[in-house]
Amino acid sequence: MGQGWAKSIKPADRTQVAECKIQLMALERAGYANLVNRLDAAVSLGQVDAITEGVKHELSDLLAHSALQLPAAYWRTRPDSYARRLLYRNPELDYTAVVMTWGPGQCTPLHDHGGLWCVEGVVDGMMEVTQFDLASTANGLFAFAERGRIQAVVGTAGSLIPPWDYHILRNALPDRPSVTLHVYGGDLSRCHVFLPRPDGHYERQERVLTYHDDL
Repeated sequence: MGQGWAKSIKPADRTQVAECKIQLMALERAGYANLVNRLDAAVSLGQVDAITEGVKHELSDLLAHSALQLPAAYWRTRPDSYARRLLYRNPELDYTAVVMTWGPGQCTPLHDHGGLWCVEGVVDGMMEVTQFDLASTANGLFAFAERGRIQAVVGTAGSLIPPWDYHILRNALPDRPSVTLHVYGGDLSRCHVFLPRPDGHYERQERVLTYHDDL
């Protein structure tokens, strides 16, 4: 597990705080107050190892007991790629909760998390998680060693702290969607993806990430 300290909380302007309060009221009406309160408490722990362990514990407990009931819009798949939809953003504590919906066989490339800590949990279905270690870099190329592969079922959650955050996610079910919840230490708007070459090395590309606003 990586060691490190959470980045200092950025001061939120009045507009961000007002938007957060409006969003929180909407989540409370939808029955998410328990999720938000538990995430707020975990993220307030301060030290990044404690934060990720706390968030992982809360997600595992909530998801294992089917305590997170998402609206139908969050379950919709997209034909071209997995769907990425914002569930909650807290600008004061500087974290976001994002729901991802995966059609059969949909996956990510090998990627990092833009320097942010991340905790991921399975809401429904089954995900294959392939973890990698960075072995070397030379001449702008990257070499990775596969560290392990797991089948993550409902209630399973895992934490990632840079620089130990390289992995591939894939819906392991051939005939139906899977749904995951991701909590990030910030707003993940950019990351790096690593594209394989015939010689076994990887090329790094920056990727801009957006939310699917089809709720």
